[in-house]
Amino acid sequence: MVKLFVRDRETIQEAVRRFRKLVERSGIKKEMRRREYYEKPSETKRRARLRAERRARRTRLLAAGVR
Repeated sequence: MVKLFVRDRETIQEAVRRFRKLVERSGIKKEMRRREYYEKPSETKRRARLRAERRARRTRLLAAGVR
C-alpha cells in the first residue's frame, strides 16, 4: 500500500506528481493491468516461453556480433 503525507506548503499538483511516482515505482499500476482480465495458465506459459525465446535469440545475435 502506498502512503503519501502531504508536506507543509506543498501544492496539490506537487503531491499528485509525487503520488504518481510512488504508485509507478511500487508496481501497483503494472499489477492492475495484469489483473484486468483473466489469463489462462496456458496463455501465461506461452507468453513466458516466447519471452525466453526472444531473450535467447537476442543474446545469440549479440554474441555472434561480438566475435
